Amino acid sequence: MYKNVFDTLEERGYFSQATHKEEIYDLLSKPGVSFYIGFDPTADSLHVGHFVQMMVMSHMQQAGHRPIALMGGGTAMIGDPSGRSDMRQMMTVETIDHNVECFKKQMGTVVDFTDGKALIVNNADWLRNLNYIEFLREIGTHFSVNKMLTAECYKARLEKGLSFLEFNYMLMQGYDFYYLHEKYGCNLEFGGDDQWSNILAGMELVRRKKGDSVYGLTFTLLTNSEGKKMGKTAKGAVWLDANKTPVYDFYQYWRNVDDADVIKCMKLLTFLPMEEINEYAKLTDAAINEAKKRLAYEVTAIIHGKEQADIAKKTAEDLFENKGGKSDDMKTTEIPSASLAEGVDLAQVLVEAGVFKSNGECRRMIDQKGVYLNDVVVADKFYKLTEKDFDAEGEAIARKGKKVYHRLKLV
Repeated sequence: MYKNVFDTLEERGYFSQATHKEEIYDLLSKPGVSFYIGFDPTADSLHVGHFVQMMVMSHMQQAGHRPIALMGGGTAMIGDPSGRSDMRQMMTVETIDHNVECFKKQMGTVVDFTDGKALIVNNADWLRNLNYIEFLREIGTHFSVNKMLTAECYKARLEKGLSFLEFNYMLMQGYDFYYLHEKYGCNLEFGGDDQWSNILAGMELVRRKKGDSVYGLTFTLLTNSEGKKMGKTAKGAVWLDANKTPVYDFYQYWRNVDDADVIKCMKLLTFLPMEEINEYAKLTDAAINEAKKRLAYEVTAIIHGKEQADIAKKTAEDLFENKGGKSDDMKTTEIPSASLAEGVDLAQVLVEAGVFKSNGECRRMIDQKGVYLNDVVVADKFYKLTEKDFDAEGEAIARKGKKVYHRLKLV
């Protein structure tokens, strides 16, 4: 028996607002619905916030519907003011196009684009060559400035300043929906809560231009139990690209989420059955760590593959459970033995290894008793490494705080 994917998405906690809940439910009661989600390529990698949207596309696809991943090669040239306190930095066409290609590669880790099961399209194909006067006559006439100014994405910016460039964004996104409806029979747009006003604008444009009914639905942004956006670390965003967020760091991010957020993340970011997730929800106190390990493994396996997830899991177990701070796969920096004769500045080594951003940051951490060498607190912020710091295998283990380990190896 066909299970309506609406029930699946609602049960797992994706949905926030729907323009016409009953109509959308009926629409999704049979396979074959084309829907779209837009991704503006403002960086050269997707991040964990995008991952929620990719999971929605995958659930929909598994239920027999057709995802359209819309790359914003055109809209990114303007910049979405939604959720912004200032204007986005302008990007070159070359940068935007490069970012689009990066997005396309990452999308395939979760969504199946073979044989037309899903589409990737780029709004640069229809937005960049628009004739502005024709666009104003054909599209602009259907938008009320008074109504646009009541949209949250604009209201929040009016006091600080909203450029006319950004003011056009809603028209562009609305036109996307109209274009995709015309060309691909797309009847449904998904987006984050911050896209509500833009989705409504697209629906209204289709209704005015074609007289057709299309619908919109938003899902919750990935936030923690305190309502703050997840996916940020001291080093910045948690990216899906292993070159920007190494696989082990990615694994550890999910391994260390707050207890209150584990089950929510399991529902949104894994394909684990709800029955299994509900069993994990019964765990309390230290046992919750088992749920965190499972979450970290599942999310890492989806994005980076099972082999990389296995390595990250083993590294974490070696460091924290089995080998007391050592692992065959841990990050390692090589140090020439000859340099130890005069001593090597520990802070400089850890900066070059990427453990700290600067010598100053490292030395402040040493002052705060937060840097360890071979499990001993480093007391001297100008500490120099010498031969005595290395074991018989020529290795020493540096640690930042409780959880960041780094091996130093003599060569």
